[in-house]
Amino acid sequence: MTHKKPGDNDAQLVIDVDRVIHEPARLALVAHLYVIAEADFIYLEQKTKLTRGNLSSHLRKLEEVGYITVQKEFVERIPRTIVALTDGGRQAFDSYRQTMLRFLRD
Repeated sequence: MTHKKPGDNDAQLVIDVDRVIHEPARLALVAHLYVIAEADFIYLEQKTKLTRGNLSSHLRKLEEVGYITVQKEFVERIPRTIVALTDGGRQAFDSYRQTMLRFLRD
């Protein structure tokens, strides 16, 4: 019978973590979006304290992998960008959380 040594699976858990979500700015974005149906660009800018350019860059990356949808509209002639997690993004965040919990528990 083999005994598990502390840290045996730590390396694999770190390797398995979703690198797209694990980046701190994107983690903050996904965590905010996880608990609400959708958010506009200004709300996310205020909550994350990211610059407009940095926020746009991270949103683009999340959109490229299919974790969010971005909808652009006009409200009284003012442009508005609405962001929401996709089902895939929600599942990816759930998986990320479970991986991190296992890593921290071990």
